[in-house]
Amino acid sequence: MNNEALNKVFHALGNSIDYRDGKVTLKDESAVRSQIGSLVELSALGSKAEQSWARYIVRLLAVELGAFPASIHELYIARGRGDVPPTFTVPAMNLRALSHDAARCVFRVAKDIDAGAFIFEIARSEIGYTEQRPAEYATNILAAAIAEGYQGPVFIQGDHFQISAKRYKEDPTKEIAAVEELTVEAMQAGFLNIDIDTSTLVDINQVGEPAQQRLNSELSAHFTHFIRQHEPAGVTVSVGGEIGEVGGRNSNEAELRAYVDGFQTKLDELGSGQAGLSKISIQTGTSHGGVVLPDGSVAKVKVDFDTLLNLSRVARNEYGFAGAVQHGASTLPEDAFGKFVEAEACEVHLATNFQNILYSNVPQALLAEVYAYIDEKYAEDRKPEQTDEQFHYENRKRALGPFKAKLMQLSQAEKETIFQAWEEQFRMLFGHLAIAGTRKYVDEFVSRTHPEVMRAFYFGEEVEQEEVKDLAD
Repeated sequence: MNNEALNKVFHALGNSIDYRDGKVTLKDESAVRSQIGSLVELSALGSKAEQSWARYIVRLLAVELGAFPASIHELYIARGRGDVPPTFTVPAMNLRALSHDAARCVFRVAKDIDAGAFIFEIARSEIGYTEQRPAEYATNILAAAIAEGYQGPVFIQGDHFQISAKRYKEDPTKEIAAVEELTVEAMQAGFLNIDIDTSTLVDINQVGEPAQQRLNSELSAHFTHFIRQHEPAGVTVSVGGEIGEVGGRNSNEAELRAYVDGFQTKLDELGSGQAGLSKISIQTGTSHGGVVLPDGSVAKVKVDFDTLLNLSRVARNEYGFAGAVQHGASTLPEDAFGKFVEAEACEVHLATNFQNILYSNVPQALLAEVYAYIDEKYAEDRKPEQTDEQFHYENRKRALGPFKAKLMQLSQAEKETIFQAWEEQFRMLFGHLAIAGTRKYVDEFVSRTHPEVMRAFYFGEEVEQEEVKDLAD
């Protein structure tokens, strides 16, 4: 035991807790809630021992205070069988920077409107360029729940745990193993919702949808079987599949049926009686991060809501899923978000506009430093026809990890401008997505069984960040 690091954690919390043999005891709950942000800073910027203790203690404190990682599987399956109405769309939010503070904004709004159906997520790609391994990301979210006094299930999701088509072609076994290792790491950190993305391997040159989707279906089944073998006891991890890479051609009903039928056949071969998917992601016209015009503005994107409604109903009525999932939607105009509810989408993924809000509100000197870093670090990636605005917009996400400390060390006044804009954005989104009052569905259907906190996980060797340039967000 590293007593020096543990003592630093105690000191950061104002000696408001005791710890012994895997158990925390509260001495001053209000002090814990008001000072938990100091453990977030240690988790992100401290020494290896300080990071381990901070993350472990936050996880224990969250459970002690009634906020625990959970799977949304039961709620989604209840929606699939008609016990929960398809009258709201669950926001799944990728919080790439100042994640703890952004999550606090989410929890504040959620408490105000009695919402329970919302997800925090991070993609395999984002884990790399934001330099947030699953344990750090989960710490940010759970500490936010503690700070805001939020109690109940907290849904944390691995978004786009994606197979790189390039790396799969070079060495399929190695690439599959990389995703498996990330999946285990994420589940141990409290990610009890995993979106498998093997849609990169769909081969539209094959004849017929079953042949085109075959590898996608079979590998999705493989990963689902792997998750069922490794998920925590008493928990059914929510697993999502994907039939079309976001930004490509729109999905259709034949593709959905081919994928799901092939998936289920393969999953049954791997072991009968296993829980399958709870949702399915489709392509309806959006693109991750939006399409950037030469002046740096984001082009308007048309979403095929008719396809979204049709495929949501097929997924729900014929396969028992919650419905279809919409990716890459955060840069759409405000009046588009209510249409996801009308189209009965079960979930919508939101990321880039939160990042845009951040960069629109940081001090200009810091923004100039970020752009100078991008110009130097990624010059070779610049396309000849790109304007500065296009190049910076496309690549500024890659500065979030290297500038993590500087963002966290902004003054409180500088941060408050960002937080206010984020909170307004979350309030607008949650209103349009109609998640007010969804706490009752979470309370009714979501299991309160949560995994044992594994001390060994937090004190093991941290996985090295991988190259994620060819992965989607």
